[in-house]
Amino acid sequence: MLANRLSNRMRHLAKWARRHGTSCFRLYERDIPDYPAIVDWYADADATNQATDGDAVAWLFERTKDDTPEERDAYRRHAESEILSGLGISKDRLHIKHRGRQRSEDGGREQYERLGTTGLTKIVEEFGLKFEINLSDYLDVGLFLDHRPMRRAIGERCRGKRVLNLFAYTGSFSVHARAGGAAATTTIDMSRTYLDWYARNLALNQYSLDSSHRSILGDCLAWLEQGPSGVDDRYDIVICDPPTFSNSKRMQADSFAIPRDLPELMHAASRFVAPRGEIIFSTNARRFDFAEAAVPRGFGCKEISNRSVPDDFRNKKIHRCWRLAEGWTQRTPAQ
Repeated sequence: MLANRLSNRMRHLAKWARRHGTSCFRLYERDIPDYPAIVDWYADADATNQATDGDAVAWLFERTKDDTPEERDAYRRHAESEILSGLGISKDRLHIKHRGRQRSEDGGREQYERLGTTGLTKIVEEFGLKFEINLSDYLDVGLFLDHRPMRRAIGERCRGKRVLNLFAYTGSFSVHARAGGAAATTTIDMSRTYLDWYARNLALNQYSLDSSHRSILGDCLAWLEQGPSGVDDRYDIVICDPPTFSNSKRMQADSFAIPRDLPELMHAASRFVAPRGEIIFSTNARRFDFAEAAVPRGFGCKEISNRSVPDDFRNKKIHRCWRLAEGWTQRTPAQ
C-alpha cells in the first residue's frame, strides 16, 4: 500500500514540480494509518528526470500496535522496503531521520543539534532558484518545505523594499528577496554555520553580500533589544520565524519560548518597521494562538495560514502564519 501510494504521488507531483521550477516536495504525510511516516523528495536542480534522479528523506514514527522491539524493527524494515520499491531508488538514496526531543515546560518544538559530518549535500531548485541542502548531518536538510509559498510571496512583493530576516537559518527567505529585487536585506542568525550556508545559497544564484545586503552573526533577541540606530535600520518587510523553544548557550537569555515571549518579541520587532511596513510571523508551535497583547500598538493583525501552507502538505496545520501591518487600526479575521 505504501509503495503504491508513493508511486502515484510521484507521478502527480513530479509534473507539478516541473511546471513550477521546483525539484523538492512532500510526497507522503501519514496518508495511510498503518504507515505513520513522512517522506520528502529532493531531486537535483539539473536532473534529467526529477521523478527518478533524487533522494528521499523519511521520518518513520512508531505504531501503537507494535508492542515489542522486534515488532518495531520489523515494521521499520518493511516501511523502508516499501519506500525503496515505490520510488525505485537504491538504499543509499533513502535517508531516515529520527527526531530527538528537548521540550520547553509548555510543550514547544524540539531543539535540534548537528548529527554528523558526512557532508552529503546536493543542489535543489525552488521556483527557479537554487539552494544547497545537506541530507546527512542534520535532522532538517536546510530548506523548510512548508514555507515555500511564503518565500515566493516575499519575492513577489519586495521589489525596491528593505527586508529584515530574523532567525534566518540558511537564508532562503533572503535569497527570494534578492531575486525579487529587494533594495536591501539584513539577515540575522546566531549560527556561523547557517550564515556561511546562506552565503553559498546566494552564490548559487549569482548574488553576494555587500553594503546593502548584509548578514549579521548574533542573537536576534539581543539585536532587537538595542533598537534601530536610525532610518537605515527600518524595514518595509520583517520576516520572523523563530524556534518555538530554544535554550542555546549562545543566547543572552536563559531560554526562549514562543507562548511566553511572543509579546516582547513582536513589540521589539515593531520598532524596526518602517511606516506602512509589515511583519510576517510564522510558528510551528502547537496549541498556539496570537494573543491580542502581542499585537504592537498601531498595528493590525491578520492570520494568513490558509495561504501559507503548500498544496503538497497533507497537514494544513504544519505551521501558522500572521501578517502584522503598521497603520492598520484593528485585528481582522483569518483569510
